[in-house]
Amino acid sequence: MRETVITFEKITKSYPFYHHIVGIKNFLFALPSSLKAIRTSRFEALRDISFEVYRGETFGVIGRNGAGKSTILGLIAEVLRADKGKFLIEGRVSPLLELGAGFHPELTGKENIMLNGVLLGLTRRDVLKKMDEIIEFSELVNFIDQPIRTYSSGMLARLGFSVITHLEPEILLIDEVLAVGDIDFQKKCIDKMMDFKKSGVTIILVSHSMEDVKKICDRVMWVENHTVRMIGEPDEVIASYRHIE
Repeated sequence: MRETVITFEKITKSYPFYHHIVGIKNFLFALPSSLKAIRTSRFEALRDISFEVYRGETFGVIGRNGAGKSTILGLIAEVLRADKGKFLIEGRVSPLLELGAGFHPELTGKENIMLNGVLLGLTRRDVLKKMDEIIEFSELVNFIDQPIRTYSSGMLARLGFSVITHLEPEILLIDEVLAVGDIDFQKKCIDKMMDFKKSGVTIILVSHSMEDVKKICDRVMWVENHTVRMIGEPDEVIASYRHIE
C-alpha cells in the first residue's frame, strides 16, 4: 500500500483586494461600508482543492498562468496558510519556487549555500560536506566568491537548483526552474531529477513544459480556474489539457 506524504482536503485560499480610497472624506463618511468592502472583497486563488501525493512519486501540476499552481506549492512549503480545509505533510520540504528566493544579494555564492542549508534545517557540518559537490554541479566555480547581486538569472537558477538538490531533500518542490539556463544545464537538471526518482525522493513539479512533465512525472494534476480539473496518468491529462488549449 502506498504511503501518503501530502494531503490536501478541500483547501481554499484567497487574498484580499485592496481598494484605492478615493478621498479620505468619502472613506470616513461611509466608514462601515468601506470597511465591509475591504473585508469581503477577496480573490479566490484556490477553491476546495483535494489531492494526495505518495512517497517516492513525481507529481506534476499543470495549468494556465493564474490557475493556482504556485499557490499550491506555497501552501506545501508552508510559506502560505490556507483559509479553509485540512492539510497534512510528512517529511522535510525543500522548495525551489523562485529564482534567488532565500538568497542574500550581498553574500557570496558560497555564503548563500551555507545560509540556505542552515535554513533548510541542516547543520553547518552537513553543508560543508556537500559544498564542493554543489559548486561543481552549478558550474559557478569562477564566480562562487562573488556577491550574488552580480549573478545573472541563469546563474541564480544554477546555484538554487544545485543547493536544493544536493542537500538530501525528502520532498522536493520545483516551480518552472527547469526552463531557465542553457540546454546543457537543463539536461543536467532533468538527469538529477531522474536520479531522485530512482532513490525514492518525492517530487512536486510545476511546469509549462509538457515534454518535461511527460518524461518525469508519474501522475499529473490539471488545475483550471482555481479548482482541480483532472488527476491521472500524464499522457491522458496532458492530452485533455492540450485539447482545451
